[in-house]
Amino acid sequence: METNALTRLKRVAGRQTTTLTHYGRKSGKPYEVTIWFVLKGDKVYLGTANVNRQWVRNVQKTPQVKLSIGGETFDGTTRFLTDRAEHERAMAAIRRKYWMYRPLIALGQVLTAIEVMRDRTGAFDVTLAG
Repeated sequence: METNALTRLKRVAGRQTTTLTHYGRKSGKPYEVTIWFVLKGDKVYLGTANVNRQWVRNVQKTPQVKLSIGGETFDGTTRFLTDRAEHERAMAAIRRKYWMYRPLIALGQVLTAIEVMRDRTGAFDVTLAG
């Protein structure tokens, strides 16, 4: 049976961005960042091109987050995807949704492959509360 949160999320899943509320590693203070997201089945994925960003480090330390999408708000718990296959499935879903950025994403992949740039990508899944 589908949860109320998943039903609401499916209604706004076509939106381009989510506002992620995360909490400071030391202060516990809430911060917001607008990022891409994708819903695949009952999984919400968040991706980043740079795992060294502050929001990523904060979410790794304190996985409780809020997602605001299209007037809906969702509480959730994140999990950083360390398994390479799982990470790649999440990133592939993100690339499919944001197809218009494929040339830019492909350039990053080429630069990484020829070792001009390091792969700093990362992904999370979010388990919704309720």
